[in-house]
Amino acid sequence: MHTWPVQDAKARFSEFLDACLADGPQMVTRRGVEAAVLVPVDEWRRLQAAARPSLKQLLLSDVARADFVLPERGHARRRPPTALR
Repeated sequence: MHTWPVQDAKARFSEFLDACLADGPQMVTRRGVEAAVLVPVDEWRRLQAAARPSLKQLLLSDVARADFVLPERGHARRRPPTALR
């Protein structure tokens, strides 16, 4: 992955974009510290799809979706029934 200072990325954006499309992700640094990465759109979409499961995958998975504990029945106090008029 090639690293570009932010000044160079701004001044030569077309070259920066072409390098991204030809060679893959390009790192941008600000004052020598990594700040951002430019990635091709196809790779971005692939990463987004892999990052979170679809609703269909969630519903069909065997893994519990939440730790939901149900209280045991019979411990609640109930009101006595009232007579109907």
